[in-house]
Amino acid sequence: MAIGWTSFGQQGKSTELFQRIAHLDSAMFQAYNQRDMSTFKQYFTSDLEWFQDNGGLLHYETVIANFQNIFNRDYVLTRKLVPGTLEVHPIKDYGAIHIGRHTFSHIENGKLEVGEFKFLMIWKNDQGNWKISRVVSYDH
Repeated sequence: MAIGWTSFGQQGKSTELFQRIAHLDSAMFQAYNQRDMSTFKQYFTSDLEWFQDNGGLLHYETVIANFQNIFNRDYVLTRKLVPGTLEVHPIKDYGAIHIGRHTFSHIENGKLEVGEFKFLMIWKNDQGNWKISRVVSYDH
């Protein structure tokens, strides 16, 4: 019996898919960094599943409430994608896998605090409307 494999691999940085996901990443976290909840929450499907290594499985309502709590803090928590870490892989008839590392930073007690973490996001393409349906946030 022969088994056929089709390898899609990571999309080159010049491909349309890579550029689309890179743009979505940038736009979504611009909304995050500006504490723009009405824009930020539009990047997620209502059936979102968020797997956090130190927090377990979370669903849309909890994720949005957690981010609102972050936005309400006295200090500003800023997210940046670590340059050169973005990977994009297509998912046939669904969307794309978005992998990378990012930093979150804020000033606490007069000192800059920075944490670097890994993530994997699954983007669903619903007739050109791209939203995140699954997140795996790890290495905290």
